[in-house]
Amino acid sequence: MELTAAHWTYLAGVVVIIGVMIARRNVVVPAVVATFFTAWFYSGSLVKGLAAIFSASLTAAGELFSIFLIIALITALLGAMRALGAERRMVAPFRVLMRNGRMAFLAIAGVTYFISLFFWPTPAVPLIGAILLPAAIRAGLPAVSAAAAIAIAGQGMALSSDYVIQVAPGLSAKAAGVETSAVADRAMVLSVITGVVALTLVYLKGRRSFGTVSEEHRLRWEAEAEALSADGGGVSLGGTEAGRTARTAAASGGSAGAATKLLSPPGGAGPGGSGTDSATDPGAASGPGSGTGPGTDRKPGPGPASGPDSGEIPGEPVRRSRAFALIVPLTFAAIVGYMLLGKFTGAVTEVQGGEAAGLVGGVAMLLLFAAVFCCDGKEGLTTAADHVVDGLVFAFKAMGVVVPIAGFFFLGNVDFITEITGVQDDKPPALLFDLVTAVDQYIPDIGFIVAFAILIIGMITGLEGSGFAGLPLTGSLSGSLGPAADVDPATLAAVGQMGSVWTGGGVLIAWSSLLAVAGVARVPVQDVVRHCFVPVVAGLVTATALATVLF
Repeated sequence: MELTAAHWTYLAGVVVIIGVMIARRNVVVPAVVATFFTAWFYSGSLVKGLAAIFSASLTAAGELFSIFLIIALITALLGAMRALGAERRMVAPFRVLMRNGRMAFLAIAGVTYFISLFFWPTPAVPLIGAILLPAAIRAGLPAVSAAAAIAIAGQGMALSSDYVIQVAPGLSAKAAGVETSAVADRAMVLSVITGVVALTLVYLKGRRSFGTVSEEHRLRWEAEAEALSADGGGVSLGGTEAGRTARTAAASGGSAGAATKLLSPPGGAGPGGSGTDSATDPGAASGPGSGTGPGTDRKPGPGPASGPDSGEIPGEPVRRSRAFALIVPLTFAAIVGYMLLGKFTGAVTEVQGGEAAGLVGGVAMLLLFAAVFCCDGKEGLTTAADHVVDGLVFAFKAMGVVVPIAGFFFLGNVDFITEITGVQDDKPPALLFDLVTAVDQYIPDIGFIVAFAILIIGMITGLEGSGFAGLPLTGSLSGSLGPAADVDPATLAAVGQMGSVWTGGGVLIAWSSLLAVAGVARVPVQDVVRHCFVPVVAGLVTATALATVLF
């Protein structure tokens, strides 16, 4: 097909968007402008070009709303658990495993991964920091190693696969034109490979500094944090006075809410960081364990004494709290087991496509209702709605930036260009695919090289700081390059997802939600980046090389 002005305009838009991402700026404006000019040149109508700005975002929102909804429901459930005090008890038992620095490293990585699979790292980071991190430091684990373990297991392994909630695989799969389950399966394998390699190298790198249980470790950690805070250090990256104040508050051991505020990186929000408090940390202003938030304004009742290591919250319904701390993770673990059973055996029906998100969302809604009624009784009719609204607010703050960006890349897809531009064409162009086809003769038809090219593109898009904004691009390129290189587009989409999320989701760059990890660990964020960089890059290279062999 002959390339037209619309093709060249679309290509210019892609190049500009990548350049803006490298410059660590928000790409919404260039995405919208590129959508306008591309639609205008394709349709030949200024009016249709203007209308396409709205139509592209509307189309993307329609395609992605199921993703927004599942985020909202999971966030609402966590809010209800927090009101019960169940989210703290869910991880408190793991503190007994921390008998020395080595066991603490494995325990904090394992718990972070497990919790982040179901609730995302956004709320998990303050939770882990408040409950497990002081115990891990006391057990002899250096703070920078603890921060690296949390980042790799949460923002890296769990978020890059996103196997339970399936937001990332959904974005990649839609852009690549493949099944979400195919991308999710491959991403799960690749994320584990990357994570195991990275965690192993971080462990070996810091093992000589691992100690044994001593209260002196925690006291020294707190003293160093105070010194960093007094000197204006900590997680500060400069910027405005307000930004420095917020970062200092988190670095000096402020509330879980203060750490959560850091989850919105400069230049845009993402699933690893939204910049919202009410959705993910109701009542956090009183600090971890305060028992405040929706439904907690009741009279104190009998319960264990509270303290920094007790894991108890004054006035909470202890038995109900303990019950939900057990029921919720076991329920989600059962869902994962059911999906795996259906995939690898014929014992149950296989969960396909959007059924996985629907299953998780439906169960989350029922658990939410059960939690609010146990917590608030007849007032649960009101508080349940409040939690859902908070969840929706968080979802749109976390993912809203993706809508106009995805709209631009959907414009390059043959399945959406007619809907977006309103131009009726018997053979509408696939703008991105046509561009790839035009230079096909210059692209090595070697799957190994193409896979690493997609990885690098994914890492470049991740520099924007949100982790998910580049997935429409890597997915689209995977769908275009895969057939020519004789590689399954789902595999390439998973590789691109690894590069984008591991980079921008909060592991390899300091202006991402890694700020929150550094905040709760009370170490300079640059130190965490340096500690993680070589291990994570080694893991990504290993996973990408194996991807072309395994799939």
